[in-house]
Amino acid sequence: MSAVLYDSPGPVARRRELVGSIVGTVVVVALLALAAWYAAGRDVFAPDRWDVLYDPPKNQSAADVWAFMFKGLGATLRAAAVAAPLALVLGLVLAMLRTARHAAVRIPATVVIEMFRGLPVLLMMFFGLIGFRWDAFGAVVFGLTVYNMAIIAEILRAGLAALPKGQSEAAYAVGLTRRQTLLTVLLPQAVRTMLPSLIAQLVVLLKDSSLGFIVGYAELLKSIQNNAQFFGNNYYVALFVVGAGIYLVVNLSLSWLARRIQRRTTRTAAPPRAADTLASNTIGGGGSSTS
Repeated sequence: MSAVLYDSPGPVARRRELVGSIVGTVVVVALLALAAWYAAGRDVFAPDRWDVLYDPPKNQSAADVWAFMFKGLGATLRAAAVAAPLALVLGLVLAMLRTARHAAVRIPATVVIEMFRGLPVLLMMFFGLIGFRWDAFGAVVFGLTVYNMAIIAEILRAGLAALPKGQSEAAYAVGLTRRQTLLTVLLPQAVRTMLPSLIAQLVVLLKDSSLGFIVGYAELLKSIQNNAQFFGNNYYVALFVVGAGIYLVVNLSLSWLARRIQRRTTRTAAPPRAADTLASNTIGGGGSSTS
């Protein structure tokens, strides 16, 4: 496949790639060393700036600090767990309406998508908080849902547009209606094709939940900020480094899950193609013998 898409690199190109990789690695290591040297010069690695994680002051225990942060992580995951399915379902509906043949259906869907895609997530959270007078959790879920449903609708529409026209023409030829063609033939393929982009958007949704602390939602970032304000500015770096690590673990786990689902989906899709190939070979062989 790679040889079809582009020419395989020759000896000179491979040597240049090797030199570029070595130079890039050296530059990255040098930048990391410079950052570590800069941080060490400002006592960032001093033990008394990290003991809040294992021996905190003000008569608090390490369990209290970690429990407070994991409570914030739970609030982050709860908001994402509610907003993500809603955004997926509404995005799917919008994508179907966006690709409708009738302008009376297609144009309003397009307006909704463009409007919510162009508004900041934080603005919609404030709208839910002030306009609808919802609590902080409802406002966060509302902002995450309406923004991401518009993005997901566009991702699915791009997946539908990328499918060959022969897919829908073949479905219509066997008597399927427009709705049946969309639901049973086109959308499953579009979702499978765009699965990496959909998962990437869900990672964005999870990260955008950190904006909830601005509207008063006690998610992970808000918990870290409260801890830092309670223990003092000396512990900001340690607590925010831990928060960044938690975000990385969650998002990398979600990305790993996406790759695993994609591989399983690819393996599941392989047998029909093999069966089709075998069937075509069999049919082709039969024709030759007949002739």
